[in-house]
Amino acid sequence: MARIAVVDRDYCKPSKCNLECIRFCPINRSRRGKAIELHKSGKYVIIYEDVCIGCGICVKKCPFSAISIVNIPDELEEQVVHRYGENMFKLYNLPILKKGKILGIIGRNGSGKTTSLKILSGQLKPNLGRYQDPPDWDEIIRSFRGTELQTYLRKLADGKIRAVMKIQYVELAKRHLRGTVKELLSKADERGIMRELVEKLSMKNILDRKITQLSGGELQKFLIAAVLSKDADAYFFDEPCSYLDVRERMRIASAIYEFLDPHKAYIAIIEHDLTILDYLSDNVVVIYGEPGVYGIVSKPYGTRVGINHYLEGYLPAENMRIRKEKIVFRIQRESIEKRSEYPVLKWSRLVKKYRGGFKLIVEEGETYPGEVVGIIGPNGIGKTTFIKMLGDITSPDEGEVLIKVEKISIKPQELSPKIFPGETIASNLRLANPAALNPTSWIYLELVKKMRLNKMLDRTVDELSGGELQKLAIAVALSKEADLYLLDEPSAYLDVEERLLVARVIRRIIEEKKKTAFIVEHDLMLQDYVADRVMVFSGMPAVQGYAYSPTDLRNGFNMLLRNLGITFRKDPQTGRPRVNKPGSYLDRVQKMRGEYYLFEE
Repeated sequence: MARIAVVDRDYCKPSKCNLECIRFCPINRSRRGKAIELHKSGKYVIIYEDVCIGCGICVKKCPFSAISIVNIPDELEEQVVHRYGENMFKLYNLPILKKGKILGIIGRNGSGKTTSLKILSGQLKPNLGRYQDPPDWDEIIRSFRGTELQTYLRKLADGKIRAVMKIQYVELAKRHLRGTVKELLSKADERGIMRELVEKLSMKNILDRKITQLSGGELQKFLIAAVLSKDADAYFFDEPCSYLDVRERMRIASAIYEFLDPHKAYIAIIEHDLTILDYLSDNVVVIYGEPGVYGIVSKPYGTRVGINHYLEGYLPAENMRIRKEKIVFRIQRESIEKRSEYPVLKWSRLVKKYRGGFKLIVEEGETYPGEVVGIIGPNGIGKTTFIKMLGDITSPDEGEVLIKVEKISIKPQELSPKIFPGETIASNLRLANPAALNPTSWIYLELVKKMRLNKMLDRTVDELSGGELQKLAIAVALSKEADLYLLDEPSAYLDVEERLLVARVIRRIIEEKKKTAFIVEHDLMLQDYVADRVMVFSGMPAVQGYAYSPTDLRNGFNMLLRNLGITFRKDPQTGRPRVNKPGSYLDRVQKMRGEYYLFEE
């Protein structure tokens, strides 16, 4: 067996511990050699993989959970593509690109998806694991001989492939770009399609605005338009749907189809919204392994088969189980008799007006114990305003919340270190619920540990990334003892497994404790998984919004999708929602029958 030892240098703090990993290592104590020692910089430790026996003592003794040691088959070492450095992340295999096919890439955060795209786009030269003695391109290409990647990498090394990539973190554009949207798109436009892109992506109203003034969704559309306007041989999109509502996600998918020809260019997409990935991709690869430690790229599968294998947690071509339990959606949701109970929350017809002219009208409604209500609709339509009225953060101009609850837990949409009262992750979890730090409590085991927050309990809130802030905000909100949980866009920055993990925890809290939750979420797969009923918001963004009373999923999803002109069906194997191709037989039949969301096949 080969051994991978990884030391997370952000978590390793030798100055704040007693170097337990070095002191308790059996190899070090036997004085037959050194398996682990302090780096000469004194900032972190180094583990010698060829000496380490993989006992795991250092992993358990490290007070900051900075060490990971994994054993893997020896034959896998022949497939190493890249390693960032000593005791750092390792990637095995690469996704296989094919002209005429759009490739989808799915996997956990930290498993190597972005690293794969950086290598395929030429931003990162693979070192085959030899970070101290990097190979030249000829040796790299020889290691892929006999595969379809050999030809691609030869062209990439010779400069015959020009690749462009839509970055994952769109906020970086604000730091590095200056000028208006129109000025920057004009500079980027090499294909003469700027006008068509602006029309397709509905960007006319932001053309004269500076990049620094754009919201997350507007930045996303700008960057996608900039990539599509480039004249390139390979196009890569890293999470193109973040910050976007359902309408905008379908608009982005349609633009990629319309402005790129997969027969003339290589195209690959990383996306956590499986409905959009399913809609866009022809083939799918799964990247599995231990996040932050190593990642293995699977063989390509057909889109439906690949996504279903991923949800089932087993890859037959690799004979590899990547998850203990399978993820199955409830194909027919059991009806819940709520009318026999008193409502937890009830509101009359609500009206809220803002000085800028925006007006929100909400129909009267009520919710019951043990119920999760999903909130769906376009951005800028008043969903967050409604959440704030329920949470007593803002008051309606007309109407009132007739039945209120005392204990409310809110996960806000916009996250920053300022919203957290504690300095560290541990202090914030302790303030929310001391049981969240108890290693035997279910909230620790099911949420804190599985979201890997337990590895960074001592980190301060100020140094967390957007994804880490999101995880902390969700853990804090769900740890609190409350009667009403209000979660605004909890899936942003989370991978598929983390999204469904959050959904499972929400359902457990709501069902077992007979509480109520409202979830604002654009990922229809997540809404289908967690919600009992939905509230549909419609109208004109930034002008007027109208919210319907809570209704069952069938009527709610049909109402939303009819406005979008999109049809969904259920996968018979896993029960997950799938988008029908526009104009396909199922699309035409469902539209004719008025079944825009087909619950049974």
